[in-house]
Amino acid sequence: MLPAIIGAGILLYTYQSFRLTPLLYGLILFHCIVLMVGGHYTYAEVPLFDTIKELFNFERNNYDKIGHFAQGFVPAIIAREILIRKHVVNGNSWLNVFIISICLAFSAFYELIEWWVAISTGEDAEAFLGTQGYIWDTQSDMAMALFGAICAIVFLAKVHDKQLVKTKTKTKV
Repeated sequence: MLPAIIGAGILLYTYQSFRLTPLLYGLILFHCIVLMVGGHYTYAEVPLFDTIKELFNFERNNYDKIGHFAQGFVPAIIAREILIRKHVVNGNSWLNVFIISICLAFSAFYELIEWWVAISTGEDAEAFLGTQGYIWDTQSDMAMALFGAICAIVFLAKVHDKQLVKTKTKTKV
C-alpha cells in the first residue's frame, strides 16, 4: 500500500502547481483502491477472486493481474498528461511510444523492487511475491501492464484530450 500513500502525498503537494484532469484523479483513486485491497488481503487471497477461481476452475487467484493491468493503465494516462502538458514529445506516434516505454519501465522496476524486498526480508519468495506456483508470473505481470497501457491509450485518449483542453483554459501550463 506504500505506493498509494506516496502517490497521495505527491498529489497533495502538486495540487496547486500542477492540477491534473478529473479523469486522471479518478483513475488514480481507482488504482489506490486496487492497491489497498491487494495490500489488505494480499494479492493471492482476495476473497472475490477466490470465488471467481472456483467458479471458472482457475488454478490461481488472479487479482494480481487486475493490479498489474492498472499498473499500466493508470500510469499511461499520468505519463500522457505530463508529456503533453510539458510539451516533451511532438506527434502522437512518438507520444504513444514514450508512454508505453515509461509504463514498461515502471512495471519492470516494480518487479525488481518485489524481488529485492523478498531477498532482503529473507521471506520465501513465492509466498511474498504471490506467484502461486506460476513460473511466468513476473513476465505475465509485465504483459498485463503493457496491455493496460495500450488499452488506456486506445480507449481514453480522446476523452483525456478534451479534459486537457479544459485544463489549459483554466490554468496556464
